[in-house]
Order: sequence, then C-alpha cells, then structure tokens
Amino acid sequence: MNAPRYPRDLQGYGETPPNPNWPGSASIAVQIVLNYEEGGENCILHGDEGSEAFLSEVVGAQQWPGQRHWNMESMYEYGARSGFWRLRRLFEEMELPITVYGVATALARSPSQTAAMLESGWEIASHGLKWIEYKDFSPEDERQHMREAIRLHEEATGARPLGWYTGRCSAQTIELAAEEGGFEYLADSYADDLPYWLRAAGRDQLIIPYALDSNDMRFATPQGFNSGSQFYDYLRDAFDALYNEGEDGFPKMLSVGLHCRLAGRPGRTEALRRFLDYAYSHDRVWFARRIDIARHWRTTHPPRPAQRPTQMAKGDFVEKFGGVFEHSAWVAERAHGLELGRAHDTAEGLHSAFARVFRAAGEGERLTVLKSHPDLAGKLARAKRLTEESTAEQASAGLDALTEGERSRFESLNRQYTEKFGFPFIIAAKDHDKSSILKNFEARIASSRDEELAEACRQVERIAFLRLEGLLEAGS
Repeated sequence: MNAPRYPRDLQGYGETPPNPNWPGSASIAVQIVLNYEEGGENCILHGDEGSEAFLSEVVGAQQWPGQRHWNMESMYEYGARSGFWRLRRLFEEMELPITVYGVATALARSPSQTAAMLESGWEIASHGLKWIEYKDFSPEDERQHMREAIRLHEEATGARPLGWYTGRCSAQTIELAAEEGGFEYLADSYADDLPYWLRAAGRDQLIIPYALDSNDMRFATPQGFNSGSQFYDYLRDAFDALYNEGEDGFPKMLSVGLHCRLAGRPGRTEALRRFLDYAYSHDRVWFARRIDIARHWRTTHPPRPAQRPTQMAKGDFVEKFGGVFEHSAWVAERAHGLELGRAHDTAEGLHSAFARVFRAAGEGERLTVLKSHPDLAGKLARAKRLTEESTAEQASAGLDALTEGERSRFESLNRQYTEKFGFPFIIAAKDHDKSSILKNFEARIASSRDEELAEACRQVERIAFLRLEGLLEAGS
C-alpha cells in the first residue's frame, strides 16, 4: 500500500522567499489584468442552459434557466460598448502595459476591441473558451474546450495564447493546461505573491498567481467595495505593504484585476486613475505584462529539479534518513508511512514527521534510541567506532582533541550519569564547544530522572534536526 501523500502545498517559499530581482531593482512589480468576458458569459444565445448570474451590478443574482436575462445581458454589453474604451483611454494615456484575460468567444464577438488590444501592444492571454463554470466538466470535455479556446483565440488575434486563466476552473484545470504544453505560465492560483514552479503533467510549469482581493470583482460581491474610494484605499494599502516589503529586501508582485463592465464605470475608473497616479509616483516600480514577468522569472529563477524526500520510495527514504535517529531506522520507516506533503520536504517539515513518530512511541522504544547514542568522548570514540554522524558531531565540539584532564573528567561524568539514569548523556554537540558541554553535563547530572529523560529526548530531536539539515543541504 502506498504511503498517504497530501497533494496541497502549504509550504511555498516559507519565511525567506527568493528575491525576484525585478528589472531596475524594482521593489514591486505591478501587473494589471483586464478581463474581457463580454459576449462569452452564460446566455442561451451561446448554447448555455440559462442566463449569467456572476459579477454584475445585481449582487446575488440567480440564473434564469432557459431564459434570456435582458438586464444581465445589457450590463455585460456595457463593458464591451463603453467600459472597455474608457479603460483603454486611461491605459493609453499612462502608457501602461497590461495583460488581457480574453475569453475566446468574447474576443471573436468583439473584433474592434480585439484590434484595439493588439494595437496597444497588450498581452492577450486565454481566459478559456467561455466564461462559464467548469467544476463539473469531465477531463475530456474540459480538454476539448481548452483546445477549441486556443484555436479560436489564434483565429481572433493572429497568435496562440501564451498564458492561461480559466477562473471558474475545476480541480483538473492546471493539470490539463500543463499537459497542453504551450503555455509559458498558468494563473489559476491565488497561493502566493510571487511566481512559482509546479510539477504538473510531468513538466515544470510556471504559475503566476492572480488575486481576487485587489480586484474590482469586490464591487459585485457581498461585503465588497461600495465606492471608488474604498477601491482606491485598498489598492493603495496593498501597494504600500508590498512596496515596503520590497524596500526591506523581499520584492513581490501586485496583481490588480479589472472587468470592463465593473471598473469601466465612470466612478470606478476615476478611483483606478488615482491609484495608478499614486503607483507611478514611486520610483522603484516595474509595470509589466504577465508574459514579461513569466520570461523574467524563467531567466532569473529557472526550475531546479530536486528529489523530494516525500516522493521517495520507502527503501530509498530509509536508506537516506535511517541514521537521523541514532541506530533507529524504525523512526524513518514509520515517518514514511505518515500523511506527508510538500511542507515536509524541508528539514523543519521532515523533522516534524520524525519527531511525531518518536514522541508517539512508548517510553521503552524511546529508551532504545537514547541507549543507542554513544558516550561523549568515550571508548567507542577512541576506537573510532562511532557512526559517521556522531564522529562529525563530537569533532565539531572539539571532543576529539581533549587533554588528559578533560578526558578523565568526561569518563567520570559518563559513568556517574549512566549509573544514575540508565542511558548515556546526550546533547546536540554542534550547538556547543567542549567547555559548554561540560558545564551542561555537570548541571544536568543533578536533575531528576523524569526531568532528564525529557531533556535527553529533546536533545535527540535536536540532533535529528541538525542531521536532516545537513542531508537536505547536501542533496540540494
């Protein structure tokens, strides 16, 4: 039976994300997305079962099965007829590079708008064949829609899309898009403030996450924005937070999502203008299309294939990590059988799994681990019969270069300690030098057995962590 593996990645870049090294040493990359969906939404004219009910001025709208919804249709039409052109004038005035998420059927039904996008030099990424829900599609049907979207997109724009964002996606969308193989990036993720690589469909696929908070869709959702000033304030605050992080050495990316029928309304466009003026007033800002970000990331942070510990076969896993707990490969064997995921492929994560096994074991098994550790500067060390790990650890603290007086003191303490507690004195030698170890030795020998058993177990876990760090760094 295969060990359980958790497919989600709750680790990401962790505490220290990479520096993206944005062009011009920018502290932030600002990326504007204009979703062009008008003419691609649910409508019985498009062969759908009912009208659209999502992202309009009617918050909480319901689909009308088998009927046209005249009000809904006209709200979407506003985006194509008026909102698009208002936003385009703003972007042209500011010479702002943007990415369009273009629904293929919407692009085909809007030749003037599509021509304007191309004339402006905007990137047109694919937003799928239709602006509909894909969660219940079979893989075969969704794959067919994806292929048709690419075909129609190329017909409408003259080039195939290099980016993909379904939006109303299924659990299989990323895998299908990676399988297709022609996308420089995928955007159906909200998992980070930076691009990242994902192994999907047997390839390293670049993901450029999108955002739904810094997005005008909040005008069309409960508890969203109800005024342009709220939209402006939120975008400004998001910009400030990420800009400040960039100034502190952790540059990020801000995605701003727009819709022609929402941000294209006059009051909202003016709020957007104020935000763009604010962002332009800062020096260290890179305004970029998503394809520009993708190509920059591929150059500065290409994928680096590495073997993930949690994806190793049990035998290989135990062979590599079986010595992390001294002469106790059973800890690695049981850890391999836990539900592990991407978060356990770090030293900290893998150590958590090992520690869980160790802590869950009975006192008898834990004592066998303690008793497997050698005396410090003892007979095994002098006979060079320590494990490779123990040899290096004791040497790091200078225990391989003791004076006769120091050696005699260690021998006496080893004997007293073992007679009192029934297991050898254990300390993470890499955290100390020999004088510090002696000081701890002399202090701990006065502890009660329960206190010392707990402390010895903590030290065993600390030693395991340091060993895991070394193993994973050596394999990176």
